[in-house]
Amino acid sequence: MDRDTKFIGESTAFLDAVERASRAAGLNRPVLVVGERGTGKELIAERLHRLSQRWSGAFVTLNCAALPETLIEAELFGHEAGAFTGATKARAGRFEEADGGTLFLDELATLSSGAQERLLRAVEYGEVTRIGASRAIRVDVRIVAATNEHLPGLVEEGRFRADLLDRLSFEVVTLPPLRAREGDVPVLADHFGRRMAFELGWKAWPGFAPAAIAGLAAHGWPGNVRELRNVVERAVYRWDEPERAIDRIEFDPFASPWAPRGRAARPGISVAPGPAAPVAVTEDGDISDFRAACEAYERKLLEAALKRCRFNQRATAAALALSYDQLRHALRRHNLLDRTAAS
Repeated sequence: MDRDTKFIGESTAFLDAVERASRAAGLNRPVLVVGERGTGKELIAERLHRLSQRWSGAFVTLNCAALPETLIEAELFGHEAGAFTGATKARAGRFEEADGGTLFLDELATLSSGAQERLLRAVEYGEVTRIGASRAIRVDVRIVAATNEHLPGLVEEGRFRADLLDRLSFEVVTLPPLRAREGDVPVLADHFGRRMAFELGWKAWPGFAPAAIAGLAAHGWPGNVRELRNVVERAVYRWDEPERAIDRIEFDPFASPWAPRGRAARPGISVAPGPAAPVAVTEDGDISDFRAACEAYERKLLEAALKRCRFNQRATAAALALSYDQLRHALRRHNLLDRTAAS
């Protein structure tokens, strides 16, 4: 199965964004793809390339945030031998590599002012000059850029060139976050789950239990589709009963009673408003049934924590230093699930 090039979804917001990208693909104009992390910006960039007249040319990518400021210009425009320390031989830049094709610039907002100025010239005149060279080189490159920043706001703050933004934003494709893609979470979860089951060699795909689907749909997904894929694949590979529908979902892989304390919670994970207060338990005299006494004490702890956290399961789990799954098992054991909310 192809892991990286599938568009899965049926929500109107998502299909509208894909349709806009498809219409712009045939035009030899720059396109700016905007969206939160994990929304599939590179997939849209690839679609713009594959559906264009340049489909047989190179599709070259550069993550602008992955390189230090001192190297970004050399990566984009190339350099001659001896242009700087360590430049022992001449090297073509990404613009030259993408000649006749598409250059995808991810994390565009992280470009330095110097790189922005040189990029503007390359876009405007179709010429690049290697560092250390005196002669410009003509290139035929279509630029697709991506960012999770609001570039007009950066222009107002003086952190991004207005003229460069004007030239790169012929068309802007804004990808909706997963939380805005109504009905897509179950579809994506089923797709990723089936793929993982196939990878594990399962004979059939049991699917997710209704409670698990409800939990997936209620989650905020700050990491969008990438986070959903990780959560679903992790749930499948941890499941030991392939013949039964999966009903355990672990949203936070770092959740553990033994996790280090004193750090802020991960984004998107609900926590209790404050530390859990100790629950008082009175002495009732002699105990004739130790197991029953422990069960009663545990139930009392759970009920008190649930009440403090307004019956929110995730907040209760955090307050008791339990993982979400551990809390769910405890609530199920004491028949307290019906009184709680999953998110």
